[in-house]
Formats: sequence, C-alpha cells, structure tokens
Amino acid sequence: MGFAEKGSPPVTGGGFSENGKFSYGYASSPGKRSSMEDFHETRVDGVDGETVGLFGVFDGHGGARAAEFVKQNLFTNLIKHPKFFSDTKSAIAETYTHTDSELLKADTSHHRDAGSTASTAILVGDRLLVANVGDSRAVICRGGDAIAVSRDHKPDQTDERQRIEEAGGFVMWAGTWRVGGVLAVSRAFGDKLLKQYVVADPEIKVCSSISV
Repeated sequence: MGFAEKGSPPVTGGGFSENGKFSYGYASSPGKRSSMEDFHETRVDGVDGETVGLFGVFDGHGGARAAEFVKQNLFTNLIKHPKFFSDTKSAIAETYTHTDSELLKADTSHHRDAGSTASTAILVGDRLLVANVGDSRAVICRGGDAIAVSRDHKPDQTDERQRIEEAGGFVMWAGTWRVGGVLAVSRAFGDKLLKQYVVADPEIKVCSSISV
C-alpha cells in the first residue's frame, strides 16, 4: 500500500480464489491525514490441495513502520508454521507473538512508540478463523446484517484493565481511556515503551464452516 498524499483518492482492488468459488475486495484512503499509516494484505492460494485465504488490516499509530512490518511478515510467518494445517488456531496465536518479537528486535530507538493493530481473517478450506489485537473490527455479513466477529481491545474493559494493572501499569482518562495515559488500545504489535502492558496476544474466533 505505502504512503498516500492528503486528499488522494481511495486505493481499491480485489480478486478471486483459484477455484473461483469466492471473491474479495479492498479499499483504503488516508482521509484527512497527511500520510497513510494503515496497511492491508490479501493472499489467496492453493496449498496442499486446500484453498487458503489470508486477509488483514493493520492500523498503525506513531508512524507507519509497525503496520508495514506486520503486513510484510505476519502471513509469511504463519504459512511457515509447522502446525498451520494441523492446529491453525495455535499457529495463529504463536505467529502473532513471534512476529511482535521480531518487530521489537527490528525497531530502533526512533520507532519505540510505533505500533499497529491487526484484524485478520484466515480461510483454510472451509474453515474461517478471525484473529485480532487492538480495535480494528472484523464483521461478517449474515442475511444482510453485519455481525461483529472480533472484540475491540480497549483499556477500560474490565478484563483488560485488570491485566494491565496486574502487570504494574495503569489506565487513565486523557480525552479517552489510555494505557499509561498514552495509548487508546490495550493490545497491539510494537509499542516497545508500553510492551509490558500492551500485548500482541490475539483473540481468535473460529467461525462456522463456510462453503467455498
């Protein structure tokens, strides 16, 4: 995706699976921002006789560095995971935390406050798994209705606040509820300065089997 100038038109595109049984599309725009900090990734392929679709939205903050890194590495790491087919849910969870560790090692002191949410949909055969960290929401359409299949990770949620405080952090109001008075999401990739409290552990939902 890369950077886009303020006021530039949306970037759009899409495609079809190799077996022609489903299609996908995407659109992105920087809106009023002077540069784009968000990225997306779409991959569809046939692997070992299975239709594999990998779709993700990565909402960056503190610059584009973290979101771009996650776009470039998350799905590549996932496909290489030895349990990708046998235990996809575990593979996703381990790949999220592994990719976060890689990002933290790659970051220089100039990017210590850079981070990114991730909302991903992984299609393996007829199984759809949705995983997310942060507040980029995934929805699925059923009978014309949009149904949320991910939960936003916000610092004021009871379980998130408890986790942060048990780790030695705090949540305070600064225009909105923020971790350490700084970050408005409680889970993210990157954010090295807040990493003890802002984890990249995904919530994963296995959706009902779908026909592809």
